[in-house]
Amino acid sequence: MAKEKNNKKKPVKTIKKKTTKVEKKSIPRKKLVSKKTVPTKKNVSAKKNIIVKKTSTIKKSSGKLVEVISPTKKIKKIKGYSASDLEMFKKLILEKRNEIIEQLQVLKEQMDDQNTGQYVNENSPYSLHMAEQGTDAQEREKLYLWAQRENKFLGYLEEALQRIEKGTYGICIECIDEPQYLCPTCPLIPKERLIAVPHTQHCREIKEKMSERKNF
Repeated sequence: MAKEKNNKKKPVKTIKKKTTKVEKKSIPRKKLVSKKTVPTKKNVSAKKNIIVKKTSTIKKSSGKLVEVISPTKKIKKIKGYSASDLEMFKKLILEKRNEIIEQLQVLKEQMDDQNTGQYVNENSPYSLHMAEQGTDAQEREKLYLWAQRENKFLGYLEEALQRIEKGTYGICIECIDEPQYLCPTCPLIPKERLIAVPHTQHCREIKEKMSERKNF
């Protein structure tokens, strides 16, 4: 009877040892698989970021070197805006120019004498005679001054179109000789500034600096 009991206990012990060994081997395999899958996704995203950075730098450096005459009459070569940017600015300026031409036509019709149909200006004796009379003359004088301002602004836009044709549009004239780096795009005027004031030849920081000099 003692021999039979010993024979029954031995197979039970060997089965437990085998099961515990199988469980220990299965646990690390799952961890290894999860570790391998994670870095592959990071590498793919990192490659995408590198591609985006390369394409963005290509767009920024698409401008051409152009010759510009500085305020000190020196010829400098500066990288201007790209052809696509200049085309965008050209469309904007042409739209503003057409608006001003329409406004000037309306002003001219309002300043024409209703009796003679002739244009009244401040140099004509008729305009001086009308200025001595009531509110009608005063309104015409206001319209004349307004037309003068619009004509002046129209001339600035025409000059800006010429700079676009030369490729020098958007270059700050005060930063040609020596860039002052007061704005992030120096010596180019920032796009936001050109969209707001398309005829300007100074960045906002330079313009403020110039106005401070005049006050002193």
